[in-house]
Amino acid sequence: MATTTKSLDMRDRVLPLAVMALAAVLAWYLGAWVMNAPGAIERVLAPAGSAWNWQDLLQATMGMERPVLPAPHQVALDFWSSLVDWPVDSPRNLLYHVAVTGETTLAGFVLGTLLGLLLSVLIVHSRTLDRALLPWIVASQSVPVLAIAPIVLVILGSLGFSGLAPKAVIALYLCFFPVTVAMVQGLRSPQVIETEMMHTYAASRWQSLWLLRLPAALPFLFPALRVGIAASLVGAMVAELPTGATAGLGARLLTGSYYGNTLAIWSALLMSALLGLALTSLVALAEHLVLRHRRQP
Repeated sequence: MATTTKSLDMRDRVLPLAVMALAAVLAWYLGAWVMNAPGAIERVLAPAGSAWNWQDLLQATMGMERPVLPAPHQVALDFWSSLVDWPVDSPRNLLYHVAVTGETTLAGFVLGTLLGLLLSVLIVHSRTLDRALLPWIVASQSVPVLAIAPIVLVILGSLGFSGLAPKAVIALYLCFFPVTVAMVQGLRSPQVIETEMMHTYAASRWQSLWLLRLPAALPFLFPALRVGIAASLVGAMVAELPTGATAGLGARLLTGSYYGNTLAIWSALLMSALLGLALTSLVALAEHLVLRHRRQP
């Protein structure tokens, strides 16, 4: 009975996802047919000079070398080809670009998390800093990262920083905000009776922070870390655009746009999505390992 119930529950979870995925693929194929049709007629069917029907048009739109919107199978084939047809250290291999972008993402994520934790602790323990810092932290996110990136690169470049550091700072810029806001809420989550009990035991601020506030803030921290690492990935890719980088998923996207190689663009987008899923899954795994004792009765 338990096995049957578990199977039904699994079916109820998987079936809607499968239906939505199938609908998305069909819509993608339809969009590729519609958007590629003018180019297929102009560059493939019309020069042939022979009569053609909708089946010829469909075949032409699904096999164009430089389509406006590549079909799913074209993206999958290009993605697989980049992984198996080239050495891992080749710029034509997507894993080479994943390593570069992943390094920047993790560096920005670590720095952004540490900055967010520091700011949240200062804000919670100082009413002056709460009023002075928090509005500016919120306002900082209203400035587009594309506008911030060149400024950061110029300033850090004039100070002698190049390579990983400027890109990590831009990734930090997007990462620290969700961590700061979530941790401020989490550090303030203990009830009054709990904080009064710490005062009763003559606990210092550091002891209250370590023994009460930080454990209470953990359920707030990990969802923010999942958002933060995804934002850090976006920042890392954006940072590669104005630097003129030759490696990284952002650079791969930029190169594809320069040469009109839409297949390379979509393959890089697919790889960036997979990298984002992998990174957020690692954070979710860490959350499960750290908080599993809280779920035990």
